[in-house]
Amino acid sequence: MKDLSPLERIRDRIALAVGENAVFDGWTAKAVESAAGQLGVDLAQARLAFPKSQREMIDTYVRAVDREMEKSFPAKTLATMKIRERIRSLVWTRLQIMAPAREAVRSALSILAMPQNVPLGMRIGWRSADLMWRLAGDTSTDYNHYTKRMTLGAVYGSTLFAWLDDKSDAWTDTAAFLDRRIDNVMQFEKWKAQWRGQEHFSVSRFLGRLRYPPR
Repeated sequence: MKDLSPLERIRDRIALAVGENAVFDGWTAKAVESAAGQLGVDLAQARLAFPKSQREMIDTYVRAVDREMEKSFPAKTLATMKIRERIRSLVWTRLQIMAPAREAVRSALSILAMPQNVPLGMRIGWRSADLMWRLAGDTSTDYNHYTKRMTLGAVYGSTLFAWLDDKSDAWTDTAAFLDRRIDNVMQFEKWKAQWRGQEHFSVSRFLGRLRYPPR
């Protein structure tokens, strides 16, 4: 990991607190100032360290969530879990990390849904899904690398929306929703494994037959 500059260290230190203050102040400079005040960070340095645009502030916040999630799961902890439990725990931990900024997360999703911000939103979602799979031990480099991240990204995104509207105690409705979605992912992975095991089936041969059907 590269050495961070003093301003980068300040940015990383206050990022989660900026999200929490964005609940009241929005994704604005005021949220940065409030976070700096709470953490005893020099205000001028905090202003220099943190991005100014809403989209970049949100990106920085999500990166901080990624880091906090990663710190919560050392390799020796994940090694004791089955793959399903790893994925579920990683997603659930993200929700817990973001809980103090829940309403700010809602507004962040609205901001990222703006047409000019959609590409960034997609990159953010892919980055988080990629990190979760890597922490879970995935080392695939073929098409599975991409399908796993797409499916987990869809699971995480839908769970995020369910969580934002969840009024149940201890988010039991979200937990049940997440369990169902994780089951879907595991079933899909099982199906892919079975499909790959059918050695007699050749994708190239199948496509060739579509192009040049036998006479």
